Amino acid sequence: MLHTLSCSPYHADLDTLLRGLDKGDALVLLQDGVIAALAGGNIIHRLLDSAVPLYALRPDVVARGMTEQISNSAVLIGYNEFVQLTVEHPQQLAW
Repeated sequence: MLHTLSCSPYHADLDTLLRGLDKGDALVLLQDGVIAALAGGNIIHRLLDSAVPLYALRPDVVARGMTEQISNSAVLIGYNEFVQLTVEHPQQLAW
């Protein structure tokens, strides 16, 4: 399943999101969700502990001026890679 987080992690039920992640899933951070990928923060560590691939949409990171603050553990992707993930994961859940 492809999970997408589009709101700030401070306005999302992160605990429920984390419980819903399973092996084989992927998580894409977009819009204000990219805040979750800030390096050194508690949230990024919680997401990485879930052991699912973590992606952040590059245009949203750039639009927020956060390119230098994003954790190296989050893979920055463009729209083409995002579309490819939607093809690979036909089931999707937006948070």
